Amino acid sequence: MSSTLFSALPSWAKLLALAIHLPAGIALGVIFFQSLWWNVRRFTHGGRLVTTIALTISRFLPLAGLLTLTSLEGALPLLMLSLGVFVGRSVVMSRVREAAP
Repeated sequence: MSSTLFSALPSWAKLLALAIHLPAGIALGVIFFQSLWWNVRRFTHGGRLVTTIALTISRFLPLAGLLTLTSLEGALPLLMLSLGVFVGRSVVMSRVREAAP
């Protein structure tokens, strides 16, 4: 979907699309930052370097891919997805603060 196709949608469809991008971004952010925390713990507790690098790459690929695909839809969907990623980050950070000694 290009930005011209997104702007050609009726108002209700635009709102629905934007409403879907926010929870998708939250889920993406939670998955990304939770796997980052798991990856850091693995790296600091003597995990194998090759596995840690592979996990890092596998963490960035879905994030970059979804952000790139969303950018093709236009600025508003990309902003909603990015906002969701930041909300997901704050959710994970609050969990990490509670679990960390």
